[in-house]
Amino acid sequence: FFVAANGIVSAYLLLSLAFSFFHILRSSAQRTRLILMFFDMAMLVILTAGASAAAAIVYLAHVGNPNWNWFSFCRQFHSFCERSSGSLIGSFVAVIFMTLVIILAGVALSRRP
Repeated sequence: FFVAANGIVSAYLLLSLAFSFFHILRSSAQRTRLILMFFDMAMLVILTAGASAAAAIVYLAHVGNPNWNWFSFCRQFHSFCERSSGSLIGSFVAVIFMTLVIILAGVALSRRP
């Protein structure tokens, strides 16, 4: 789910880049800006859900759950755990940046007449 969520959000952001260039050229297109902001928020939800689901799995990989006999396998597969933790950190950084972009877009929309 983590990879699929990040893939969907990345594809959306590449497609929305064309709309962003359109809005730079035509600043009077107010309705499509609202639609774009709505989809930005939907993509933020997908990105947060994927990162949160992966965080639960990475936590189990690092700590395990002795009650269910799930032991930590990061001692054996250390490089995998480092890579998965790094990608998880990158995904949460993307969540923060996307939140800031949505806030800035909302402020810019509210200042337009």
